[in-house]
Amino acid sequence: MIRKFAKAVAVTAVVVASVATIANVQPAQAGNAGAAAVGGFVAGAFVGSVLSQPRYTAPAPVYIAPAPRYRHRPEPWTRAWYRYCSAKYRSFNPNTGYFVAYSGNHRFCR
Repeated sequence: MIRKFAKAVAVTAVVVASVATIANVQPAQAGNAGAAAVGGFVAGAFVGSVLSQPRYTAPAPVYIAPAPRYRHRPEPWTRAWYRYCSAKYRSFNPNTGYFVAYSGNHRFCR
C-alpha cells in the first residue's frame, strides 16, 4: 500500500508541474501547451486508476486434506473375520468361508 501511495504522490507532483508549465505559457511557446495538457490528462488518469484500486488483499485459499479412508478387512479365520463376513453377507457359510453371490457363484469372503 505504501508503494501505491508513493506512486500517487510522484504522479501528482508531475501533474502539478505540468499544470504550472501550462499556466506560465508565453505566446511564443503556445505550441507546447497542447502537449502539456495531454501529459496532464494522462498523469491524472494514472493517478485516478492507482487510487481507485481495492485496498485489501484476498486471503490465500487454504487446502484441507480429506480424512484418510482405511479399508481394513480382518484376516481370514479370525473372530473378527467371522463377524465381518456374517454381517456383510447373509449367505455366508462359516464352515467353508464362502458366500453365494448374486450371480449364483460361490465366493470366498475376503
